Amino acid sequence: MTRVYVSIGSNIQREHHIRAGVHALRQRYGELRLSPVYESAAVGFDGDNFYNLVAAFDTEEPVETVDAFLRQVEDANQRERRGPRFGPRTLDIDLLLYGELVRQQGKPRLPRPEITENAFVLKPLADLAAQLRDPLSGRSYGQLWRDFERPEQRLWPIPFEFD
Repeated sequence: MTRVYVSIGSNIQREHHIRAGVHALRQRYGELRLSPVYESAAVGFDGDNFYNLVAAFDTEEPVETVDAFLRQVEDANQRERRGPRFGPRTLDIDLLLYGELVRQQGKPRLPRPEITENAFVLKPLADLAAQLRDPLSGRSYGQLWRDFERPEQRLWPIPFEFD
């Protein structure tokens, strides 16, 4: 079994799409570990605030199968792919870590570069896996979060109930 971490985000009908994404993951992979849900301003464009969290689960599926399933879940939630790279999202589910796999060429890139670039990815990952070490830097995700220096990327936990 491989431990997988994925980020989940939405800024269009946020509560509905976050719940739908988590539900789809539970249906396929069973028990999930979930970080708190955070609200944050959009990064890279002017838009409505996002809800974000990280989920962890175990699977025997190959990385390509997991990644393809995440795209299917996004598509089932009317994810628009024809717009600009940074824009509103009904549902965005990104593969962050697939065990200790490091893949810097091709897709998906692992670990996902946005982990260390965006508070809305790093903080919830650190909540779930503070002691886990980033395979590129050797530093734990807890350390990376403590040293994160982008004060413009504010985020705050919100109460969120999953059905």
